[in-house]
Amino acid sequence: MDTADRWMQGPYEAAQVRRINKTLALLPRFRIRNRVAPVAIQALLRASQLALSFKPANHGLPIETRTLYLEGGVPVPVRIIRPLGQAKGLVLDFHGGGWVIGNAQMDDDRNLAMARECQVTVVSVDYRLAVNTPIQGLLDDCLAAARSVLSADWLEFAELPLILVGESAGAHLAAATLLGLKQWPELLKRVSGAVLFYGVYDLTGTPSVRTAGPDTLVLDGPGMVAALRMLTPGLTDEARRQPPLSPLYGDFSGFPPALMFAGTLDPLQDDTLQLAERWRTCAEAEVHLLPESPHGFIHFPTAMAARVLAHSREWIRQRIAAPLHRDS
Repeated sequence: MDTADRWMQGPYEAAQVRRINKTLALLPRFRIRNRVAPVAIQALLRASQLALSFKPANHGLPIETRTLYLEGGVPVPVRIIRPLGQAKGLVLDFHGGGWVIGNAQMDDDRNLAMARECQVTVVSVDYRLAVNTPIQGLLDDCLAAARSVLSADWLEFAELPLILVGESAGAHLAAATLLGLKQWPELLKRVSGAVLFYGVYDLTGTPSVRTAGPDTLVLDGPGMVAALRMLTPGLTDEARRQPPLSPLYGDFSGFPPALMFAGTLDPLQDDTLQLAERWRTCAEAEVHLLPESPHGFIHFPTAMAARVLAHSREWIRQRIAAPLHRDS
């Protein structure tokens, strides 16, 4: 396990993190109580993004959108960011937002940095949200996107190594997508790695979720248990534990190496630690528990968050350069 000074180097950086945590402690912790509030939050997100769209882009990279279609004509939009020059790899990104808010555009800053520094094309999935779609529908969207970019549908991506990246609910969807790809072993072999930021891997709640105290930040741990039940109506806890709905209990044979992060002030830390333990029975899993860090810490303006993101980009560069020799 990491020593704290690997990520938080010196008293200035510690003070930086603690100032942000002090502010977060004054704010209510996020909890899904109904389906109305997420719709309002999503509307505000869209409005803020629309306002930003009128500002001239200064990142210099092309961005486009495409729409994939599931059986029955269900649309799955994707947002594509290409590097300058020939791509060396492909990243499939799944945004966070508790399955009920968010969109592909909200990951632009992180995805632009990956495209620029890793020389990869990033495809971010605008999956349906659980305010009006069962979570299984979200899994279907993400798996369809993965199959599409790995198949002959897009010749431009043929033979490019693929990295899956997900944050929070997106990390859950990334892990579930890998499990879904086991139905197509030749496609799964094309996946070179997975980068998972503080995901939810047990939809009944791991011990750190169920026992989270007031010192945890951003997320209401015990409240998550009720929210997970609300988002999976009609299911027993035994059914909620079935993979890929709860990826923690899946079969990881044939999986690629993974890089995982969680914070010590995140109720979801057990999800990451337990997933890494199970993952290591079949493949390499590098896991980092960040000191004094809450859920969502990569979005806060700290040197530690910048260091984590830089490490993830370096890991991606190494994985897309590594040869694919993995048993199914």
